[in-house]
Formats: sequence, C-alpha cells, structure tokens
Amino acid sequence: MPAATRPVRPRHASRAVHRRVLGTLAAASAAILGFAAVGGATYLQLTVGALETHDVSGLLGPGKNSTAEPVEEGPTNFAPGEPINIALIGTDERNGENGEIGGFVTEGMRGDTTMVMHISADRSRIDVVSIPRDSRVRVSDCQMFDGSTVKGWTGKFNIALANGGQNGNRGEAAACVMRTINDLTGVDFSGHFMMVDFSGFQNMVDSLGGIPMCIPQDMYSTKAKLDLEAGPQVLDGETALAYARARTGTGLGDGTDLMRIDRQQELLTNTARQVFGSNLLTDVPELTQFVRSAAESLTVDNELGSLNNIIGLAYSLRNFDTANLTFATVPWQYAGDGSGDVLWREAEAAAMWQSIVDDEPIVIPEDDQESATAEPSPDPSAAGTTSPGPAITPQPTASPVRETQEDILDSCVVPES
Repeated sequence: MPAATRPVRPRHASRAVHRRVLGTLAAASAAILGFAAVGGATYLQLTVGALETHDVSGLLGPGKNSTAEPVEEGPTNFAPGEPINIALIGTDERNGENGEIGGFVTEGMRGDTTMVMHISADRSRIDVVSIPRDSRVRVSDCQMFDGSTVKGWTGKFNIALANGGQNGNRGEAAACVMRTINDLTGVDFSGHFMMVDFSGFQNMVDSLGGIPMCIPQDMYSTKAKLDLEAGPQVLDGETALAYARARTGTGLGDGTDLMRIDRQQELLTNTARQVFGSNLLTDVPELTQFVRSAAESLTVDNELGSLNNIIGLAYSLRNFDTANLTFATVPWQYAGDGSGDVLWREAEAAAMWQSIVDDEPIVIPEDDQESATAEPSPDPSAAGTTSPGPAITPQPTASPVRETQEDILDSCVVPES
C-alpha cells in the first residue's frame, strides 16, 4: 500500500514507551473487521495457528457459558440470528517480549483497557462501549481452572484482570473480567473475548501503511515521546501507540485516563475505515502481513479462534458499513472524594447496558451528546464532573461507506485557535 502523499512529521515514539495497549485494541478490533471483509480461508489459514486460545466456558458461572453446539467441518456462522458480545481486553503485563519492549517494571497482569463490543443479530450494527479502568465497582469472585476462587471486593475495575491473572493464565484473567462485567451489567459474553498486548502493535499499524488521523491541536508529551502538529497526519505504529497512551503534556487534556478514551475510540474508528476502504483486502501480500501481525498479538476464546467460525462471521459481516460503528463510554462522574475514582451514573449506565442486552442501538445520554467537545474539570476529584460523551455517529447510508487513506486525511478540519 503506498504511503500518504502529504508530508508527515518524523515520529518520535520509541519502543521504550510501549506501555499501553489501547492502540492495540483498535488494531485488534479492526482485524476482526478485516477478517469479515475477506471471507476466505486462504488468508486466515496462515494466521489461525498463531492465535493463543483458551476455553473459559467453565469459569463464567451458572448460565453464563457458551451454548454453541459442535458443528460439522466447514465454515459456520457460530451464532446465526443471535447477537454476539466480545470483551476486548488490554493488558499491560511485562513478561517476555512485552517486558523487553515496555521494561520489566512489575510482575503479573495489569488491566489497562476494557471495551465491550456488541455485534447485532442482523450483523448490521457494531456498538463498542469503553469501561474506564478507574471505575469503582464490585469486582466479582474469580474462579480458576484448578477449582480455587480468588475473592473479589469493591475497588477499581482493573482489579478484575489482576485477580484473574494471578496464575499468569490469560484465560483465567479474561474470565474474571467477563464475569465482573456480567454481574455489573447483565451483558452475557458466552465466553467470547479478545485479549491483546503491545508486542505486535507496531507491525500491525505499519502493515496498514499507518493510520490516518485528524489531530485537532498540537500535541506534545515528553513522557510519551509524542510530538505532533495539528492537522492531517498518518501515524506509524510507534506514534499511534504514543498517541493512544499519552496523558500529560500540551494538547492532551487534564492528564487523566478518561481523556485518552476519546482519542482511542477515534483511532479505532479510523483503523476500521482504513481496513475497509483501502486495497488491503485485495492485496494478498499486504493482507497476509496484516492478519499475521494481528494474530500474533491476540489471545481469544476457542470459538473466535476457530477458522471455520472466523470465516462464517466474516461472511455474515461482508456488507458491514462503518457508518454503523458506534462508540461510547459508560456514563460516569468523578467520585468527588479526592480518590480520582470514577462512578457510573447508575440510571444512564443501566439504560446503555440494557440496550446491549436487548440488541438495540445504545442509548447515549442527551447531556453527554451536548457536551461531546467539553473539556472536563482539571480537578479529577471535583464533584459533579462527568464524562465528556462520545461523538455522534453518522446515520446509516444506503450502501457501505468505503474511504481511502487520502479521503480520511482530506476530511480533516482543524478548529481555528
């Protein structure tokens, strides 16, 4: 794929700053969408062996296990006529290659990012809801493969991954996250999850020729080694990850994890637009490189790791329109007690989760819509400070939207300072 023709500033991110996996979630999610558009076994056969898979159906509690029946050989839509919920989980663990990239600063699994991806039963709509990692919630008890239980308690949401990952098993960690979400929201994952780390992120983005982004203002972060000018930019793998993880600096908001979520969701959106709109899907060498890179950085459940199921899901999503890809963050407010913890706004959060349970378009609170561009209070503990809200998703069009990298860049409009 040719690079964008417009000048792009040199990238300043280094491998040493790969400390967050939020950008990886974007590429991982887009990988599933890319699989969907391919619809053939030739490319996927090259990647399925690289996937790490876990059967966690026995760890999710009564009535929460996968109900899929064994199928005959050949492609199958493993949930025909049914909605699919997938837990997208980012882990900041520092072992093996991840430790070499990010530094061996701590042991164990650390939860960094969690998104709930909902694919509608008719495969026409995908909704993605971000859960702030500092959400103060009741973390569920975690069941392990050896029959033991790790007791949960009320604390930050990312405790769930750490509790489940005490044995270093990603399946146990994912199961604890899914069980906690299910107990809090009623959303049933039937064991479906995708867990990602940062080791394969750079190659995935670079194999796409970079991700086109509209940078609204100059962004500079010494800590993240990020230096971007306002305007249309094509971010390579290192810079995209720095963009997703940067907290403090110029043009980056108030320094909280919550301020990164909007950037992460935009990055995910543009990755999907890039996958569907480029010639990646018809260029065999580039497609193979991309899906291989994606597979090498993913851990999934057994069903999502099945070649036949991937092909079946791919075929069912072959006409998906990215205009029907909606992102939101669970409605929140700061606790107001100086802790920096996030509390969900109960009624509005419950309505959003119920929309997913009922397979209906997610409900975005009206005040969040009106304040979509508002800057949150610089004091994270200020009572009454609430989520800035997601951007409004365009209405569905008559035919699928397909955009090139140049189309995305040309649509960039930078606000006047």
